[in-house]
Amino acid sequence: MKVNESLLNKCLDNIIKNKYAFSTVMRVENIDGSFAWTGARGEMQADSKYLIASVTKFYVTAVVMALIEERKLSLDDKISKYLQSGYMDNLHVLKGVDYSNEITVKHLISNTSGVPDYFLHKENGKTADDSLFDGTDAKWDIDKTIDYVKKMKSNFAPGQKGKVSYSDTNYQLLGKIIENVTG
Repeated sequence: MKVNESLLNKCLDNIIKNKYAFSTVMRVENIDGSFAWTGARGEMQADSKYLIASVTKFYVTAVVMALIEERKLSLDDKISKYLQSGYMDNLHVLKGVDYSNEITVKHLISNTSGVPDYFLHKENGKTADDSLFDGTDAKWDIDKTIDYVKKMKSNFAPGQKGKVSYSDTNYQLLGKIIENVTG
């Protein structure tokens, strides 16, 4: 397979000319793995670690939809079917009412669960978002996420008409559901 590496390098050069792109890494490979090319510009190297942020949500959603296609779960399933009670107990309390057992897979995917976003929880005056941008970000496992969310105020009842609130917590929960369904 003949690949025009100068064209790939030119693509990287053009990307880095954009005033909003400070660094970039690009990888091109064929399906059988017999060819692979990696290039980098700016402050990044080919092996630099970087935050992919919400790109993960596309993958989580794709896996959930594949599990639906395989009939291993349904959008209308209550998440309590897949999560242990320790996660579900008081996960979503609003005005003294516990809505935890009303949350469906669809509510999580569509950000209509009303579950608060753990990323906005403040600790020592800083949110996880603040920590991310000042370089002190840390991994948030599901147990830590659930602990923080249970201390936060829920946004609205699950599926409340016209209500949507972006929540990273929804996708942490979906990740755990995927783990539990697939083993």
